[in-house]
Formats: sequence, C-alpha cells, structure tokens
Amino acid sequence: MKATTRSALVLLGMATTLVAQEPAVSPPVAAPAAAEKPAEKNPAKDETEKLTVENGLAEARLKADTNALRAEVTKLKMEKELLAERLALSAVKRQVAQEDEVAKMEAERAKMMRDAELAKVRADYLTNQLKVVQSEAGIEVSKLQNQIASIEMDAKRRSYADAKPVYLENPLKPDGTLVISDRRIALNGPISMNTAEHITERIDFYNNADKKLPIFIVIDQSPGGSVMAGYQILKAMESSDAPVHVVVKSFAASMAAGICTLAKESYAYPNAVILHHQISSTLFGQINLTQQAEIVKESQRWWTRLATPVANKMGITTDEFIKRMYAHSTSGDWTEFGEEAQKLKWVNHVIQGVEETSLTKNPDAKPAPAAPVTAEIKEELDTEGKPFAYLPRLTPKDVYFLYNPDGYYRMR
Repeated sequence: MKATTRSALVLLGMATTLVAQEPAVSPPVAAPAAAEKPAEKNPAKDETEKLTVENGLAEARLKADTNALRAEVTKLKMEKELLAERLALSAVKRQVAQEDEVAKMEAERAKMMRDAELAKVRADYLTNQLKVVQSEAGIEVSKLQNQIASIEMDAKRRSYADAKPVYLENPLKPDGTLVISDRRIALNGPISMNTAEHITERIDFYNNADKKLPIFIVIDQSPGGSVMAGYQILKAMESSDAPVHVVVKSFAASMAAGICTLAKESYAYPNAVILHHQISSTLFGQINLTQQAEIVKESQRWWTRLATPVANKMGITTDEFIKRMYAHSTSGDWTEFGEEAQKLKWVNHVIQGVEETSLTKNPDAKPAPAAPVTAEIKEELDTEGKPFAYLPRLTPKDVYFLYNPDGYYRMR
C-alpha cells in the first residue's frame, strides 16, 4: 500500500506541474451588445476565476489519473490473485500427482509383497513336494538296493560251497586220495623268472601264516624252463619250514621233473608223465668253436648241479643216469608214467585221486583271471605259418632245461 500511495503522489505532483506550465486560456468574450456599455475589468476576479478553472482541471486530471491508477492497481491485484490461484492450482496438481505417485508406489510395493509372499508360499510348497518325492524316491531306491543286495548275496552264497578248506599235516589218505588245501600254488607252462617270483612269494607267505601245514605246488603240465628260475624254486622249497609237497597231475619235464624229484614229498597220478633228460642247447647265429665249447662247458656245470642230486636220490651215479637215459631212448629223453617213476624215486607217492578242498568258490563265478606268470610268452606264426612262442630273455649264465621236441619254444 505504501508503494501505491507513493506512486499516486508522484502522479499528482506531475499533474500539478503540467497544469502550472500550460498557457492561460482566455475564456471566450461575448461580443458586446451594441446597446450595452462595456463592463469594467476586475483583475483580481479574473485571476481567481482562472485559478478556479485550473484547479478544476487539475482535480479532474488527478481524479482521472487516480481512477486509472486504481484501475491498474485493481488489475494488478486481480493478476496477483490469478497468479496465486494458478500457483495454488499448480501446487494442488503437484500434490495430487505426488499423492497419485505415492499411491502407485504403495500399490506396487503391496503387490510385490503379495507376490513375494505368494512366491514364498509356492517355494515352501514345492520344497515340501520335493521332500515328499525325494523321500518316496529314497524309499524306492532303498528297496531296490536291498533287492539288489539280496540278489547279489544269494548269487555270492550260491557261488561258494558250504565246505571249508581242509588242513591236514598228513594230507595223503589211506585210500590213496591226496587232500589239497588252499595253501596251493600252480606251476604250469614254461618256468621263467616270473614263475619263480610267483611261487617263492607264496611259499614265504604260507610260511608266515603257518609253519607246520603243508604247501602244495601243483603241476598240471610244464615242459621245464630256466635253470636259474627252477633253482630259485628248489631253494625256496628247501628253506621252507612248512613242508612243500609237489603234485604232478599230467606232465612234468626237464626242470619241472627236477623240482618234482627233489621235493621232500611228491605225488603223481598213475598215468602222469615225468621226463628226465640232459640239458640241451640250441645255438643261434655265428658262434665259433671256442664259444661253442664255452657254452657246452657252462651247460655241463649246470647239469652237474642239477643231475647229481637226482642221481643220488635214485642211488646211481650221474654217468649211470645218463647211460640209462639213452638206453630208454636214442634222444636221451627218459619218460616214465607215475607208477614206474615211483620205483625210480622220481616221485614219492602214486595217488588215485585229489581232493581239492581249496575250490570253495564256483570257478564260473570268478572274475577275470589275473595275468599268468608267463605272460611275457605269446604265441605267434612263423614264415611257414607254424605256431611258436618266444621264450623270455635269459639272465646271464642261465640256460634252458626244457623239453621242446617240436621247436615250439624258440629264443630270440
């Protein structure tokens, strides 16, 4: 209001100044009447009238300016009120928009909370369902496992005999049956260093298990083999606290025959074949006479060591042993069946049967057999299409004491 009043006063002053600067306007003078007498002039009166007119005009102008100013003020007030209304409306709109946004956010939040609750409920439901399924599956799996275990147990039970191995310090029965326990070692095929390792390890193990019960080396068939390997087996037999019994079921020649004959206890079927002969050698490559003589000398030394104990057991000399070999065969291969071998003291006992008490498990139920001790010997075909097998490489100073009439076993 103070600003408005000040503006009004300024305008009023300007109006007064303008009135003061305007030239005096003489009032219209009426033409004197012809008959009238000119009136006398009064300066003071005229000045008064003039001021009155001027004041009237100023007042009119001031009134007009005041009215205009009032109109302007009224307009400004109206514009101010309009602006305030607009601002209020804008604020209301903003508030409404904010409230709408907040409402939307609250609604979204409520929806998310409802969805989260629903998801949690669904997850709990699915978890419970999974637990139920897993429990049912576990029960079914347990049933199947029990069934499988039962089937496997039945199969295992059927694969084993009810009988147990029989351990006898005197395994030969009066009826001529030999009772063999599971302290049993097989000796088959050519005798190599692998064979010796296989047999000697088991002799040592069975001694550590029991030093009184017999150990059985069972020969189904063996043509003989390395004299060093055979000698290693013989020494393991001699040094064993537990007695080592050798059993020949089919065929034992050369080194295998020596193992049978030199055993403290040995057995053979009546038709089992035992073959003794001299050490024989096959020379390969270009070997001069001196080398041949060295090989013969080395073989003679081995022959003396192997044949002398056998001849002594027979009660004859080594030379007599050789003569009798060639008396029976021009090749020097002295072959006898079990009954005659017993008379010659090549074997101690002729048996009528073997009771294999170690076979308490069904052979058909056994897993794949381990590699044989002569795994390094593989059958091949020569250039003529004949089957043969290379013997493993000999250790230095070793020779083969092996029956090989058809040349199946060959040296590289």
